[in-house]
Amino acid sequence: MAAGEEQSREYLRRQRLPELLHRLGALLLFHRPERPREFLIQALERVKAGRRAEGEYPFLMDEANVEAMFSLLDVLGQGHIRPAQYREALKTLGLSTEDLELEDDENITLDVFKEGIFAASLTSLKT
Repeated sequence: MAAGEEQSREYLRRQRLPELLHRLGALLLFHRPERPREFLIQALERVKAGRRAEGEYPFLMDEANVEAMFSLLDVLGQGHIRPAQYREALKTLGLSTEDLELEDDENITLDVFKEGIFAASLTSLKT
């Protein structure tokens, strides 16, 4: 790989631009705004304000969506899912699983699931 290409890849990784672009694309597809450019500008302004602790970060899913996702994973209605399912849910949403410290026999309840999804979404946009 050429040095310039390696530097470009490192820059993208360090700035976490692929994750940001993925999230912006997901927001567009989820909301399907009439004016997508203005929508993206507003989303980036919310990210900027959130970094200064002046506002909330834009997030693709609201609480009802997260609860619905959990219920789809908890097919038997046991009130919990396995850590592997939780990791896959995070990956599906484009969120990091790097800092997860879960035992394979641990049960993930709806409250833990919601808290983790929202925390991971904030972390992914703050850094």
